[in-house]
Formats: sequence, structure tokens, C-alpha cells
Amino acid sequence: MCGLVGFISQDPVDATLIDSLVKTIIHRGPNSNDSYCIESRNIFIGHTRLSIQDLSDAGHQPMSSFSKRYVMVFNGEIYNHVSLRKKLSKKMTSEWRGHSDTETLLMGFEIWGIRKTLERCVGMFALAVWDSSKEQLILARDRFGEKPLYYGMQNRTFMFASELKALKTHPHFENKINRNALGYFFQLNYIPTPLTIYEGICKLQPATISTFSHTGKLLKSEKYWDLEAITIAAKCNKKNEEALITKLESLVKSSIKNQMISDVPLGAFLSGGIDSSTVVAILQSISNQPVKTFTIGFKDKNFNEASDAKDIAKFLGTDHEEMIISVDEALSIINKLPTIYDEPFADSSQIATYLVSQLAKKDVTVVLTGDGGDEIFCGYNRYLYAQKVWSKIEKLPLLFRKTISKCILIIPTHFWDTMSKIFFLNTKFPGFSNKLQKSALALEAKSIYELYLRLTSNWQSDELIVKEMRAPKRPNLADIERIDSLSDAEKMMLWDKQSYLIDDVLVKVDRATMACSLESRVPLLDHRIVEFAATLPLDLKLRDGRGKWVLRQLLYKYIPKDLVERPKQGFSLPISE
Repeated sequence: MCGLVGFISQDPVDATLIDSLVKTIIHRGPNSNDSYCIESRNIFIGHTRLSIQDLSDAGHQPMSSFSKRYVMVFNGEIYNHVSLRKKLSKKMTSEWRGHSDTETLLMGFEIWGIRKTLERCVGMFALAVWDSSKEQLILARDRFGEKPLYYGMQNRTFMFASELKALKTHPHFENKINRNALGYFFQLNYIPTPLTIYEGICKLQPATISTFSHTGKLLKSEKYWDLEAITIAAKCNKKNEEALITKLESLVKSSIKNQMISDVPLGAFLSGGIDSSTVVAILQSISNQPVKTFTIGFKDKNFNEASDAKDIAKFLGTDHEEMIISVDEALSIINKLPTIYDEPFADSSQIATYLVSQLAKKDVTVVLTGDGGDEIFCGYNRYLYAQKVWSKIEKLPLLFRKTISKCILIIPTHFWDTMSKIFFLNTKFPGFSNKLQKSALALEAKSIYELYLRLTSNWQSDELIVKEMRAPKRPNLADIERIDSLSDAEKMMLWDKQSYLIDDVLVKVDRATMACSLESRVPLLDHRIVEFAATLPLDLKLRDGRGKWVLRQLLYKYIPKDLVERPKQGFSLPISE
């Protein structure tokens, strides 16, 4: 794992500036760093490396291709690069210099071209390539945006980097706040792609290749993989349930086996939930030694899943380590958050994710996580709401629904929290009043799209938050509301994969782990698993009032049902404390 940064200046600039920008993201790659300069065009590219594969100098970046046509800085891992090498070796006229996936990519660019190479890749990445033949800069990002990449024009300087802090260090950075982005932040707790908190700076869209001229002018932007099209076109898989579970097991096992590739110690996060337990169970079944697993919990029993994770770790025989966090320890992290995330980000579990990353870094350099399972296999409660409740609610008169909603909303939240203590055996149900309020607001929705927005937003009206906000539609969400081939729950799942997963879940994990110089990998986001899941009937995901049915059946092959069957809690924190 690494960090990259670069800029194209239309004015003379001190060549040492690139080195100062690289230093701002040294946490992403503390093992080595270097830069490359094309003086005739005032183009500067820098890289900082966390050595994972090919620890020798043969994996050093920036790296040039064999013909010297391409120079690349690359952040990520290509899990199938060994198999790609075998195919490339048949067409090569040169010898391999090392065994890094960076070199594999560059050889692929030479022989197949950039798009066809990325289409063949299984992995996570953000990369910048200078094509000296065409005098063009190419930026590209993996299918789900696991690895970040920011870019934009500021004061006649085109700049790009893995993190905003590197761009902010450049003397030409303008520092103007994007008011639309600010409004979305208050609504969503994160800023959706392609926006950032700064005007003129964007996040590169996932699964996208963008080409720029030697002055930084955008020439073209193209998708090399289309989640929306794949989801809509997916044919329902009619095989029997057992065969589909076996196929899923094969895909997940293959993904985990590929993601075990590493020349440094590897472990996994284990929360005790369905997703991370599945990843760890299969990982341990493949490993020839106890896997290092890590979890954290809180002294407040209502927010502590550490004991569940410990039971699962004991059953699987992993080398498990846990950390129980006090309120003071959680509070101590808050001052660090702006330097980790660089722009407003309000998912409170970022605190816990950073702490578990710190814990893991003491023993390993790479961790596997269970992220993505909810969005792929229908794990969130809103999917159940959409499938079972909305079809009934939408038939009721809108005026009647609004009246009920206002009756619920007019009552103070502390009243509902008190009621939850009484009716839930004197134990406070985490987030009860908040969930009730969201449900009340959902009653006022006029369509499935509006229902989704209400269930995933803190505010229902942009102009109530930020003056002069002009953003009528949430960016990056497909216009799929009227597509009959998708159920309401499947539409919500697609919207979540396009926004919440990319801009909240994966941002949280990448920044928290990289702040600790720890690489995170997400086996369930192997695009072959996602494509297979799109063909599964909804009944295999959502059944008997619960999500992730097919993933649960897979997990039961490795872990007894009673160890993992608990109410869904999520990675929540005792915020009130």
C-alpha cells in the first residue's frame, strides 16, 4: 500500500516542492519514497511506499515501463497479478526485473493497453500514469473506489493525490469551500463522490479512467466496469439453493486466497458479525497457522461485541487479541480525526476503526475486513423496510401518513428513549429514538427514491442547512426508480453501493488503517462476487425478515449457528457518553 501525489504547473516551480508534498502522506508508505520530474512540461510525480509485495528495490516507484513510454505511481494491490504475468510472459520480448504487481501493470499497459489491462485486474488501486508518447496523464481507480484519488485545477496548476492534505500543502491551493458539498455532509455524514469540501477538487469516480493533456485539461473519461448496467442486466440464477451456496463459497474462498498474497504479516478484523466472521472462518480454514484476529469493544455492554468475537475466535482457533475501550480513550482520538480524514466526515465508528487499526499494526501490516457484505447481500434494515413495509404504506393517503409522522416527531426524543428502556427489559435499545424519527419521516415519502433519501439523510431539505446550496439530486445515484426488473430493496442496495459504501464505509476504513500504516483488504468486494450476487434471487438474500440469508448459510458450514445468530447491532459507539 502506498500514497501518490503529483502536479502539472503552467508556471516555473521549485522541483523540491514535490518532495514536501510526498512527506504529508508518508504514513501511507513509510518504507521508501521518491519522485519523478519531466522538466520540459513542469510535470512532477511523487510516491511513498508501504512494502507489501516484492520488498526489494525492484518494486520501487515511480516506475518506468520496459520501453520507457509509461511512468507510473500506483497505490493498491493486484491480487491476480501472478496469473496476469503468465499470460504476459508469452508475449514479452524482455525479462521481468522483479515480482511486483506494479511491474505487471506496466507490462500490461505496454502489451494490452491501459483499459484492457484494468479490465483483467482483480484488485484495489488508484494510479497515475504519464504517457510520454501521447504526452498525456492518465488517472484510474478501482471498481469500488477502495483506494482514494483526488484531483483538480487550482491557480493554473493541475494536481492529484491520494489524500487532500497533500494538495492543501501546494502553494497554489485555493482553499475555497464547496457549499453544495457542505450541505451534503450535513445530510449524509459524508461528502459524496465526485464532490469534495473544496471547490475545484474532485474525487475520481470508481471504475473510471480519466485522461488529461500535458496542461491538465480533461480530454476524456470512461468507465471500464459499470455496476449499474451489470445489476440491471443480471439474469436470475435458477440453480438450486445448495448449488448457489457452494458457488458463493468457491468465489469467497478464491477471493480470500488471492488476498492472502503478502510478503509481510497478515491478519483480520473480527467484530463477531456475519461478514467478518465469514471472512475469518474461511481465512482460517485456508491458513496453515492460527490467523491473527483483532477486535475492540466498549465498557458499556450495550455497545460491546468483543465477547461475541472472542467466542468465534476461540471456536476457530485464531490468535485473537481484543481491546476494551474506555470513554477517555475514545475521546482522545477526536483531535486526530481532522488530520486523518482531511474533510468533514461524521461516521462515529471512525474512532473505533482507528483504534482497532492501531491494535493490529503492532503485529501485522495487512488486515482483511468484512466490509461490503451488507450492501451486496441485503444486510441493512432499510432493505427489509422497502420490501415488506413500503408496498403497504404507499397505498395509504399521503395526508394520513403525514399526520402520523408529525405526531411522532412532535414528541421529544428523550420520551422515546425512556419508553425503549421500559419495553426493552429496562435496557436502552441503541439509537431507538433516532430510528423512530427516521421511520416517521419515511412515512411522508412519495416514491421509493424519496424513501431512500429520507432513510439515509439527517435533513430532508437542503436549504435548511446551507444557504445558497444548489444540488437538486444526490450525485452518483443511478436513475433506476422506474426499472421494473429490480425490486425496491434491490434499488436501495444499488444506491448504497454507489454512494454509502464508496464514500462512507471504504473511506472510513482506508483512512483509519493508512493513518496507522496498515493495509486493509476487502475480500467480499471482489467484483466476481458482486456480479454473482446480482444474479441471486432476492429471496436468497432477504428471507424470514432477515438479510444476508445466503451468506449466513455459507457461514454455518464453518461456525455453529448459535454463535453468530444475534440481533444486528452495527459498529456503533456510545456517543452520548
